[in-house]
Amino acid sequence: MTVCQCIGPSMLPTFREHGDIVIIDNFSTKVLGKPYKRGDIVVCQSPDCLDKTVCKRLVGLPGDMITYRYANGTHGRYQVLKQIPPGHVWLLGDNSSNSSDSRYYGPVPMALLEGK
Repeated sequence: MTVCQCIGPSMLPTFREHGDIVIIDNFSTKVLGKPYKRGDIVVCQSPDCLDKTVCKRLVGLPGDMITYRYANGTHGRYQVLKQIPPGHVWLLGDNSSNSSDSRYYGPVPMALLEGK
């Protein structure tokens, strides 16, 4: 197990914006081989910047079909249906109006997950 501080607005109201200390369970997934489940809150390396970590909710597993919306500048909103590829998960912040997550960077390789 490791300890980290989750800072930022993406997981409001689950975690406070100015930071909550969380304990990361990496033993059960990496040593005991227990699978991740939909709804788990996970910490992982950021797909955008591998020297940073992010804390998000796991909402999709390999093979799941995900429907999500995104805004594309002045061209309006688009709805996308996407299948999560093998070895990847779909992560979302609980504060969908202020979160950089899989809607922005796409499916996340499971190898980047550090624990739940």
